Amino acid sequence: MSTTITVRIDPKTKERLEKLAKATDRSMSYFVSHALEQIIAQEEWQIGEIKRRVEIADRPGAKFIPHEDIEAWLKSWGSKKERKPPKCE
Repeated sequence: MSTTITVRIDPKTKERLEKLAKATDRSMSYFVSHALEQIIAQEEWQIGEIKRRVEIADRPGAKFIPHEDIEAWLKSWGSKKERKPPKCE
């Protein structure tokens, strides 16, 4: 069973969606529904991981890597002096 919702989209996006639907012999509803399912799954996963990591970080004795160490490591990426990943203190 399915239900109907109304979504406002940019005219150019609608045109692209129409072309895609026609080229694949699928409905525009199929693509919109499929895209929403993927986005919702991704967002649910991301929110779940954030909550899980916050719980871990809130535990007594949690260890962290200082922001400055991460920043220096990231800035070194792709350089001749690329650093090794920092470790928790």
